[in-house]
Amino acid sequence: MTDDESQTPRRKRRGIYLLPNALTTTGLFFGFFAIVSAINLQFAAAAIAIFIAMVMDGLDGRVARLTNTQSDFGVQYDSLSDMVCFGLAPALVMYQWALGDLSEMAGFVGKLGWIGAFMFAACAALRLARFNTQAGVADKRYFQGLPSPAAAAGIASLVWFGHNLGLESDAMRVFALIVTAVTGLLMVSNFRYYSFKEVDFRYRVPFVVMVILVLGLAFLALYPPMVLFLTFLVYASSGPVLTIMLRRRHRQESAIRRSSGGE
Repeated sequence: MTDDESQTPRRKRRGIYLLPNALTTTGLFFGFFAIVSAINLQFAAAAIAIFIAMVMDGLDGRVARLTNTQSDFGVQYDSLSDMVCFGLAPALVMYQWALGDLSEMAGFVGKLGWIGAFMFAACAALRLARFNTQAGVADKRYFQGLPSPAAAAGIASLVWFGHNLGLESDAMRVFALIVTAVTGLLMVSNFRYYSFKEVDFRYRVPFVVMVILVLGLAFLALYPPMVLFLTFLVYASSGPVLTIMLRRRHRQESAIRRSSGGE
């Protein structure tokens, strides 16, 4: 080997990391499968597919960090997959199940179905774009706005729950429209939601935590659609409550600093 060859920097191999991107692709598949299932009026399968996509979305990032295979390509690919799985898929599944039937109503009310579905999809896109631009500066303990996977879980669980019980009245369709619109607005709101990113599964926890986990799984097994929807309602409501608490604490700390400075 000559001196010139030894001094030539080795080119970085081009390619993508297989494992995390395979998980992202699996999630994308189930998001697409949810849309196809809804078109075929298989709403329970569509809802379950969205939940499987959520599991894949949670795994790909953790696997990338654990195996040190993070990449800019993976970040962008994951974001595009999220738009399909948690933006388009829930909106179209909800439209096929309930919102599309609103077109039978006369006047402006008949258009609210597809407007509500589009509103959810657009808010999901805005939520993801805001998240990507704030990734390096945002407080990792909290999400700004309802996370899109949680919003998709709310829509999917409502469809699953309503379809299993045969809830297909006009009142249910209006309720579905309200849930879809409010969920979309929560995604682009400034409410703070706890991210659970500080939870470290490598450390020991009190025994009572394991007992609570077992009870939670048993409760989930009773009737998954209802339990999942109730869980979504609790988490969606936690944002406004947490934001009020954080602002009140901030005002109290500011008042203490002002009084200390005055003294």
